[in-house]
Amino acid sequence: MIFNSILFYLFSLVLVIAAFRVITANNPVTGVLHLILAFFTAAMLWILLNAEFLALLLVLVYVGAVMVLFLFVVMMLDFRDGPTREGLKAYLPLGLVIGIVMVLEMAFVVIKSWAGADAPKPLPANYDNTHALGVAMYSHYLFAVEVGAVILLVGMVSAIALTLRHRRDAKFQRPGDQVRVRARDRLRLVDLPSQTEHPPAPAEAPGVPDPAKGEAK
Repeated sequence: MIFNSILFYLFSLVLVIAAFRVITANNPVTGVLHLILAFFTAAMLWILLNAEFLALLLVLVYVGAVMVLFLFVVMMLDFRDGPTREGLKAYLPLGLVIGIVMVLEMAFVVIKSWAGADAPKPLPANYDNTHALGVAMYSHYLFAVEVGAVILLVGMVSAIALTLRHRRDAKFQRPGDQVRVRARDRLRLVDLPSQTEHPPAPAEAPGVPDPAKGEAK
């Protein structure tokens, strides 16, 4: 139990530092890498809490797919952090106040929950937390799951709509025009005159004087 407590506080410290570096890093690639570290550390905390399914889901979905995609997008885009730094200095006091209020609210809820929490009940040997999570999600919290799915769908469509731009230099195909194409529009026959090879002129004998120039060739 003591070893689990040491791991919990160690992972919590790494998680807090990584989350702080996500919002304070000057380079966006550095921020994304620290966000990957934060997700991986949170997965380790869930494993300590016997929530292996959520931990594996976090690693496979977010760390293995979403964050790697974000990293490639950030590396391929040309970010200019000049205006970002100026805006950070302007909104830093308000951001600190909001952050302190959020931390105090979470601390109040966590302390109140821990103070009134009972000892954990012993679980049977054949207990499966993945099955229990699925039953709870799709029976007691079905409406919340559907609302979350709709919100994710709206966010995905909004991101596509915001990033979709019409580029003039983009090349794309039009299948309808390719189907309606005609042979005479793509093929043109040109009538070229035939060419005939002429025999080469006979070479003159050397040493014969040229009557025009008066010298020997």
